[in-house]
Amino acid sequence: MRDEDLEIVKAFQAGAKDDFIKLYDKYLKQIYNFIYYKTSHRETAEDLTSQTFLKALNNLETFRFQDDASFSAWLFTIARNNVSDYYRSYKNIKDIDDVWDLAGDEDISLDYEFKERSAWLRKYLKELSSAQREIIILRVFQDLSYKEISKINGKNENASKMEFSRALKTLKEKMPLEALVMLLFLLRG
Repeated sequence: MRDEDLEIVKAFQAGAKDDFIKLYDKYLKQIYNFIYYKTSHRETAEDLTSQTFLKALNNLETFRFQDDASFSAWLFTIARNNVSDYYRSYKNIKDIDDVWDLAGDEDISLDYEFKERSAWLRKYLKELSSAQREIIILRVFQDLSYKEISKINGKNENASKMEFSRALKTLKEKMPLEALVMLLFLLRG
């Protein structure tokens, strides 16, 4: 996967600008899902996903693969920073509907599998700290390695593993057994 991304980036940097659509198609769903889980708002997730890919497009010319950093880790870092920027600016918004109706009643799922996962897990994820919620999303739903996660969250691999372990422990204490079994199945699958 990393080699495929490397070839696409090299082609883009060599002038094949249309190749960016391959990266967009490959990562759109993952980035949207990641942002949605962090914002719980469909339109916000759509806007921030667009901003993420626009920033990636504008900066891909200078992107370099180094220190085993993957394109996906770089893209998720952009998405994470966009969400952080959004929440910094969000503090000034006083719309009570946005504050109290975090998830809304809209069907935001991109596919059935995501809908099934999000239905039971969203309420438990909201009870975790932001860092724990993020690492569960990246590890379980985005299937990223600890090395990739450490590039995104700026922590070392061991700290990311520990954060994941703590998040699982917290979920074990709060989740019904059926939901926990499903989460553990996703981890093994």
